[in-house]
Amino acid sequence: MNVTHAKKVCPVERSGSLDSSFRRLLQNPRRILEPYIKPGDKVLDFGCGPGFFTLEIAKLAGSSGQVYAADLQEGMLEIVRTKMDTARFQDRIHLHKCDESSINLNDTVDLVFAFYMIHELPDQLMTFREFMKILKPGGKVFIIEPDFHVTQSDFDNMLIRLQSAGFRISERPKVFLSRAVLLEKTS
Repeated sequence: MNVTHAKKVCPVERSGSLDSSFRRLLQNPRRILEPYIKPGDKVLDFGCGPGFFTLEIAKLAGSSGQVYAADLQEGMLEIVRTKMDTARFQDRIHLHKCDESSINLNDTVDLVFAFYMIHELPDQLMTFREFMKILKPGGKVFIIEPDFHVTQSDFDNMLIRLQSAGFRISERPKVFLSRAVLLEKTS
């Protein structure tokens, strides 16, 4: 991992701030995700961190659904492992370690969910092209970025890259303190 990118990634040591009851009040995972996940869906929680959204995705996808909790850091995946064992979701949540240059997922999914992490990517376009490969036909990408950290201009440029990778905007959900977009795979 290059040093400049490593500084952008939230360290495991600060993961507690990503998974608090106060945050749950402001950014309730069920309220954010429920309209977009149905029973039986396969979902990639891309950049899952400590799993703030992962368990809720597993609940919404139901016993016939699957969740890939993917992160760059093994320490974050260990936190998710503890949570999924406690919640008894070992059958629906699969931990997946990405590397800096690729997701390397050998399955297809209905939805890619990326919360507050696309701005950390060293090559967004390359990742968006990889999203295209792992999404089923008609699959969707739900991206939420922090409006206090990602400018409107940066967000708009990200949308241009997504569209050049083959996605079309289908919705702009409202998420507290955030810029959000739901995109659909076009081909």
